[in-house]
Amino acid sequence: MAKVAVVFHSGYGHTQRMAQSVAEGAGATLVAIDAEGNLPEGGWETLAAADAIIMGSPTYMGTVSWQFKKFADASSKVWYTQGWKDKVMAGFTNSATMNGDKLSTLHYLFTLAMQHSGVWVGTGMMPNNSKAAQRNDLNFVGSSSGAMAQTPSDASVDEMLPGDLETAKQFGQRVAGIAAKLRG
Repeated sequence: MAKVAVVFHSGYGHTQRMAQSVAEGAGATLVAIDAEGNLPEGGWETLAAADAIIMGSPTYMGTVSWQFKKFADASSKVWYTQGWKDKVMAGFTNSATMNGDKLSTLHYLFTLAMQHSGVWVGTGMMPNNSKAAQRNDLNFVGSSSGAMAQTPSDASVDEMLPGDLETAKQFGQRVAGIAAKLRG
């Protein structure tokens, strides 16, 4: 079984709920970036020991939160030694609107993973885009690059759609499965 870590920042709890679903699917350890952009004690060690790192951030103004960016900048110490080279990496995000420029956030996470010489994993899911599709269907938001969720700006964490959370869970399962295969 592969060791998986989910490192994420959540401003209002929605991305945290998504991270929990990803972690549930992956059997992963959660590493929460705090409101000041710092990892908890032992966070860097958890990421170093992981076979796979799944990154998550809300989409704010078309990219990751400043707290996630602070973490990403601090990871340059790991980058310098290529400490995460060949780790499986993936990403997820949530925003209030259907598009919300979430793909820009996933591209940022992908670029960070490539800087670290990681191996990127997408969702591996077909979008639900037929006339019969319902908003609560699996991968309704239609992302291939990483998991995406949409939560209205005035919705509570408890109002997140089960379909988006199930998409996150199955995404976590996929990442963990690929990490296990590559681990040998």
